[in-house]
Amino acid sequence: MDTSGQPQHSDQYGAQHSDQQADQHGKHHHSDGGTGPVAGEGAGQGAEGRLSLWLVARGLIPETRSKRVFAAATFVNQIGKGLFIAGAALFFTRSVGIPVSQVGFALGAAALIGLVAGVPVGRLADRRGPREVFRIAVVVQALAVAGLVFVHSLPALIAVVCVVELATSAGTAARGPLTRTLGAPNPTRYRSYLRALNNIAVGCGALAAGVAVQLDTRAAYVGLVLGTAVTFLVSAALTSRVPSVSPVSAPAEGSRWPALKDKPYVALTALDGIMTIQNQVLIFALPLWIIGHTDAPRWFVGASVAVNTALVVCLQVRVSRGVDDNKAAGRAARRAGVAFLLATGLIAAAGDAPGRVAVAVVVLGVVVHTVGELWHAASAFELSFGLAPEHAQGQYSGLFAIGQGLSNAIGPPLLGVLCIGWGEPGWLVVGALLLVVGQFVPLVVNWSERTHARHPG
Repeated sequence: MDTSGQPQHSDQYGAQHSDQQADQHGKHHHSDGGTGPVAGEGAGQGAEGRLSLWLVARGLIPETRSKRVFAAATFVNQIGKGLFIAGAALFFTRSVGIPVSQVGFALGAAALIGLVAGVPVGRLADRRGPREVFRIAVVVQALAVAGLVFVHSLPALIAVVCVVELATSAGTAARGPLTRTLGAPNPTRYRSYLRALNNIAVGCGALAAGVAVQLDTRAAYVGLVLGTAVTFLVSAALTSRVPSVSPVSAPAEGSRWPALKDKPYVALTALDGIMTIQNQVLIFALPLWIIGHTDAPRWFVGASVAVNTALVVCLQVRVSRGVDDNKAAGRAARRAGVAFLLATGLIAAAGDAPGRVAVAVVVLGVVVHTVGELWHAASAFELSFGLAPEHAQGQYSGLFAIGQGLSNAIGPPLLGVLCIGWGEPGWLVVGALLLVVGQFVPLVVNWSERTHARHPG
């Protein structure tokens, strides 16, 4: 752990050096054996090489081959996620014939059970290497999803979706340290690029799922489920082309479970879990608010989500610039809290406004909220690794994911009571809660750095 508060972004797992050597090799050699200076993936490759350089210069693709391969792997993986999110519930209810209430119970229980895999699998990733653990988790996830086509009862559904969620949680714990290593020397920027890319992928998956939903046949839903499994297998295959990441040796006298004993990090996990409730504001609370409490047209529900998605895709990398150490991440969380309060105030004001004014006010609220979301995402990623020791990145990543997972469980009911049940005052309460949490994050950062300065490693 760097006690100065500057996270060590390069070579922490030993993979970056070999990747850089491969990239340097690619800069001076190309497939036809020619010589001469070659930039990036090979300017000597003609139009293709020039196009690659142009895309890199504008931030449309990463600068190294390993980053591009892993970006492709996560893109395909997230297409599968979009397919599953958009079509799974309808598959269970309309094709399998399980009642909605039972499906909701099964999915909720599985999600909570899946959270327990994060810390132990993260520790396994620290000891065996995150790439290998991530690949295994994705393959298990693919096989479990494919197994859903054989489900015909509630007990079978619970058993299979629990395996799916456990594999998903395991993959998340391993993917974090792998992303940070591949993204050196600026992993937050690379993670921001992936997040923007993943929003596009999830949208593509959801659109593809719409075809199956429109057909509404057993064959269409089975095709959706198997298509999801195939995307996960393709993602695992692509990940095998990413350089392996060597584990960092843990201190001999250290605890086996340092993440669980790191009080500042546990506090950070709790704070970020509360702040992550903001993810449910635009996809859960806002649609209900627009339809039931404003004069805005119903079609505006989809438009508001589209505005958010477009802004995330276009601005995530730009907004993350400068969030490259713990102090900067703490300040970003503080700014995010302010943005969330302003956004919820604007959305609340739309409740008493005429139709066109309500649309304009909600759009402004969505824009402000999205800026806060981007600050929060950059801050969370930087702090989740910047405050963790190098030898336990996976374990800490698994712990951090628990807070985010719990927020997905408690967010909808909490927002339903406050924003929909209480109305305008409830929106302001939510904004105030996020504001206060954001102000505490820099204090926890200082606490963590003092603690690690006294007890390094």
